Amino acid sequence: MIFNFVVLIELILFAVDSSTFMRNLFVLCMLTAVIACSQTPAQQPNSHEFSEPVNLAEINNKAIQEASGIAASISNEELLWTHNDSGNPAEIFLIDKNMDIRLTCVLKGVDNRDWEDIAVGPGPEEGANYLYVAEIGDNFAQYPYKYVYRFKEPRLAEAEKEVLIIEEFELLTFKLPDTRKDTETLMIHPKTKDFYVVSKRETPCVVYRFRNPTSTTDTLVAEIVGKIQTSQIVGGDISADGSEVLLKNYSNVFYWKLGANETIEQALAREPKYLPYVEEPQGEAIGFARDGKGFYTISEIVKGEKSYLSYYSRNK
Repeated sequence: MIFNFVVLIELILFAVDSSTFMRNLFVLCMLTAVIACSQTPAQQPNSHEFSEPVNLAEINNKAIQEASGIAASISNEELLWTHNDSGNPAEIFLIDKNMDIRLTCVLKGVDNRDWEDIAVGPGPEEGANYLYVAEIGDNFAQYPYKYVYRFKEPRLAEAEKEVLIIEEFELLTFKLPDTRKDTETLMIHPKTKDFYVVSKRETPCVVYRFRNPTSTTDTLVAEIVGKIQTSQIVGGDISADGSEVLLKNYSNVFYWKLGANETIEQALAREPKYLPYVEEPQGEAIGFARDGKGFYTISEIVKGEKSYLSYYSRNK
């Protein structure tokens, strides 16, 4: 029940800051009721493709208190990218497995309205790696547009300072085809470059796709390509070779292995496998290791609870 309390506090704080307090308070009550009824309970794992977690490091860095996304770096071997969510500075952190910050990237002139996920993958320039920061959260379903910030992945070896100001980045603007809603998951296909976004506060969760976005001037419209028979999806990732998908909510990690010539959409239409997962205080991030030998999770800090950067290794 920890996650219900955390989400409740999150929404209360959001409502208090809003000029439309009464409307948001009503929505808050409705959302809280939905959360209490719709969250998929923790399931016993029915796949042992991956092991129980190893806690790599406790999260006690004051700069990273609300980690909401995680992605393994391509250009910086064995390092990871993470960020805080709404209300924090527009910073992306390159961390090691001890939770030490190796590089901080600041998006110049950008506000962190509600950053909810991060991905690393291909982009417009062939052979280059890009970071994608997902400004897609929307607790009260009030924003008509969602945004993704895209810029070339920095290399730690080339950074002259510990803080790098990112002045050159692209803003990808998109909207959902049905209605405004909260989303917290962004996945980039490593081969097709297509984007996948998954809704959060509904049952089932809806999977959206928008094709390999090349325009930074037009508003992209996502298309519905599937539904996941659960609620509260808060993070996901596609493996580096495009053959596996992870999604998670607060209680479970869901896993799909694509068959020969199977698409992401076709795979997600099947029942997922349930992987071993130790519930975190507020775990909203998951990402494959670049070598495919495991995956990482990370949790936001919740007072009175210990949070960790955790690793689930693949069983041989």
